[in-house]
Amino acid sequence: MNKGELIQHLATQHELSKAEAGRILDTLLDVVVTTVKKGGTVTLPGFGTFKQHARAARNGVNPSTGAKIKIAAAKLPKFTPGATFKAAVDPKAAAKKAAGKAPAAKKAPAKKAAKAKK
Repeated sequence: MNKGELIQHLATQHELSKAEAGRILDTLLDVVVTTVKKGGTVTLPGFGTFKQHARAARNGVNPSTGAKIKIAAAKLPKFTPGATFKAAVDPKAAAKKAAGKAPAAKKAPAKKAAKAKK
């Protein structure tokens, strides 16, 4: 779904004109971008959280020349999906988590008795 399709869906769902739905969507996106840009967090319960993530400066390698380069620090947007959103996308994983069943870990083989049979 692209932005135009989303605007059409909003307009149809809430009996708005496409222009009104477009302005509402633009306002929502502008608020999210502005807040995250300033270092704030936008949380939509059940959907997820938008926040700023700081990536530290690090050393890297140019793959074509093999030369070592310095990669500057960067601020990036980060989205963390909420539990309801995750459950909607993958209901089986949500059911396992709700039941308290973590993925089965391999158990170590049982130790044999130290005594030899005579």
